[in-house]
Amino acid sequence: MNQPGVPAGQDRTAKDRKVTMYRNGSIYTAADPFATALVVDGDTVAWVGSEQAATSIVDSSMEVIDLRGALLAPGFVDSHAHLTESGLALSGLQLTGVRSAKELLDAVASASGSGTVLGHGWDETTWHDSTLPTLEEIDRASAGRAVYLSRIDVHSALVSSSLAAAAGLDGLDGFSGTARVVRAAHTAARLTARKFPEHERRGYQESALQEAASHGYVALAEMSAPHICGAEDLRMAMSWNEHGNRPEVLAYWGELATSEEHAQAILDGLGARVLGLAGDLNIDGSIGSRTAALVDDYSDAPGQRGSLYLSVADATKHLVATSLLGVQAGFHVIGDAGLGAVLEALDAAADEVGEQRLRAAGHRLEHVEMADQSAIDRLAKYSVSVSVQPGFDAAWGQPGGLYEQRLGGRSQTMNPFASFYASGVPIAFGSDSPVTPLRPWSSVRACLEHSNPEQRISARAAFLGHTRAGWRATKHRNPLMGQLVPGAPASFAVWEVDELMVQVADSRVQSWSTDPRARTPLLPALDTGSDPRCLQTVREGRELFAHESLRV
Repeated sequence: MNQPGVPAGQDRTAKDRKVTMYRNGSIYTAADPFATALVVDGDTVAWVGSEQAATSIVDSSMEVIDLRGALLAPGFVDSHAHLTESGLALSGLQLTGVRSAKELLDAVASASGSGTVLGHGWDETTWHDSTLPTLEEIDRASAGRAVYLSRIDVHSALVSSSLAAAAGLDGLDGFSGTARVVRAAHTAARLTARKFPEHERRGYQESALQEAASHGYVALAEMSAPHICGAEDLRMAMSWNEHGNRPEVLAYWGELATSEEHAQAILDGLGARVLGLAGDLNIDGSIGSRTAALVDDYSDAPGQRGSLYLSVADATKHLVATSLLGVQAGFHVIGDAGLGAVLEALDAAADEVGEQRLRAAGHRLEHVEMADQSAIDRLAKYSVSVSVQPGFDAAWGQPGGLYEQRLGGRSQTMNPFASFYASGVPIAFGSDSPVTPLRPWSSVRACLEHSNPEQRISARAAFLGHTRAGWRATKHRNPLMGQLVPGAPASFAVWEVDELMVQVADSRVQSWSTDPRARTPLLPALDTGSDPRCLQTVREGRELFAHESLRV
């Protein structure tokens, strides 16, 4: 058994191994729905049971942590995140609260420092007047500094003329001489704005990992791609795993492969072992930036149907190449036309390599916001996992929100979580941070309170989608990951909670129950208006975060 923070093959001696008992709380475990205590031996869950049994086995060699009624539950897994981008959003201009071009320009003018002004989170659909600032206005506000301000979805941005010049935007698709850039011009602007020293990049990633640990995450799927930050960013993100004192980085690389040999060459050339050629390999863009590929026009932009970045032939070659290697492929896909292209590619790849081989590779798709029942059935046929973001619906799914503005009546069919579950499509949940925050309980609540009541799921299903399903979507070989049973890795979080309940999503039955006869592990009440507070996060026995009140 490997000890926490020690590489495989370098176990600590028995006398160095730490044994910790947690007691007087509530343990979320399938082993015993009434468990109040848990023992961690090194990096492994050694025992779960009752308070009475804990009294009989505790000894002076153990550290004993009194939970004082807190909940100890499996740690969260974010199935889609971007470390460097998240760190930048935490430290740069935070623009989610601006409500006009003037407020945005005021924020730029107030930016400290002398380098590029970096900001994130503006969303003109929430402004009183959706008119964007001009290039000249941004130049004046920044006093000539380079400016890159990503929209909330990070599929478009506002830039200054100095950054446009440095990135060579003239003549690129998506640059029309205004401050707003999309498609190829946005990629060029983002990569130029991301040219910062190694120590700054490390600081951004560390900030994101600390933020994740403080909110109960034990792992994050890092969705790197050439158009986002580059291979050096990926290698740095993976280097955090060597220390064991941060959430685990589950890394993907979104680069298109044209053949089995090409796919292998990409993997060999990365200088780091990734889980697959998946993630943010973009089939299309986003709803908010009107770059998601749609079958019909955007409701607020007649004649526009978004952008299809990869052809069916491109996607087919990628799926064939990775299936032959037995590694995961995947795509970023949001619009219904984008999903249609992926489904055609899956059919074509199955014809070439066979359905069994295609399914065995465990391919995944990111987002899949627009999917009808026919499309969902085809995803189930090929055992494709879908990584979805409940925070999207919470942010944009309400009446009058972005979905309704951009899509009209189609907004009612977005993010069909319950339909995915009912049809047997494996789904895992993530934040797409920095698009939505690293707040797992808010994400669980968003599943319970989906804007379309027919697509709501129970808190238990949502919790499993944020924990065990995150590991399964990576094809992790240990079936005990994401569980707290004897022999499982000791990866969990401790939460200060007001009340524990069984919560279901069906409004026709009582949604909140404290009846212990259900023998269902209880979860925090999420109708209180606030999230549970994280008291500790532990990854394989190694403490990643501890609140000052934990051991008081």
